[in-house]
Amino acid sequence: MVVIQLLNLLDQELTYLKMAHFAKINSDNIVTEVIVVNNDVIKDSNGTEQESLGVIFCTQIYGIGTYKQTSYNSNMRKNMATVGSTYDSTRDAFIRPKIYSSWVLDESTCRWKPPIDHPSDSEAIGGNVLYQWDEPNINWKVS
Repeated sequence: MVVIQLLNLLDQELTYLKMAHFAKINSDNIVTEVIVVNNDVIKDSNGTEQESLGVIFCTQIYGIGTYKQTSYNSNMRKNMATVGSTYDSTRDAFIRPKIYSSWVLDESTCRWKPPIDHPSDSEAIGGNVLYQWDEPNINWKVS
């Protein structure tokens, strides 16, 4: 019985991965929702995925708005859109809210990173010490 349940969960996950995702963006370029669409909706008559078809579909279902395709594996627009993230049209990227005021945007990934790299013994980079960010001191501290 457990094996069947696991197979069902795996099948559901694989089905989810075959879906396209679109972010609805407000006038301030903030993502207000992420919509999951069947991949068949965005395929043209040649079977090629077209973002424009997904935008048309989202507009028909959810109303007029700005929609941008996003990807759970971040293979387009740098990062998966999440509610509250910003769409930056210059970078054609989704950028999540800044966690700490001292952190800077990594232009290559459009992700926020600390101004100081992780210590060399940090678990985050293969070490064995757990650190957390200490914003008042703008440094890492042992957890």
